[in-house]
Amino acid sequence: MPSLTIETDSRTECLDITDRVAATLPDDASGVCTIFSQHTTMGVVVNEAESRLLDDLGAALDDLVADDGWQHDQIDDNADSHVRAMLVGESVTVPVADGELQLGRWQSILAVECDGPRSRTLTVRVH
Repeated sequence: MPSLTIETDSRTECLDITDRVAATLPDDASGVCTIFSQHTTMGVVVNEAESRLLDDLGAALDDLVADDGWQHDQIDDNADSHVRAMLVGESVTVPVADGELQLGRWQSILAVECDGPRSRTLTVRVH
């Protein structure tokens, strides 16, 4: 099963990984492609990859979830990151035909970092 390694630079960050996912697809792949984050503080979404929107998403997650005051912080001080990732979700499924992702005109696959900077692994599976 193919996987992608993603390096992030910021605590909260959105990265367009569409081309990297597409590069893992066999030329004859058809069905659906699931992109899954193997981390509890990184999510995956489909949306527009416009740079200001990506910044807005990070800011919205920061505004929605307070940085501190969480019980889990007694363990590793990143409860806010877990909550943000739960709101985003850990995977997306995209149709594939003839080795091509069937995304809409403005759609991209985005990795949403909630506890960076880190090195992350995403699995990609066509079924």
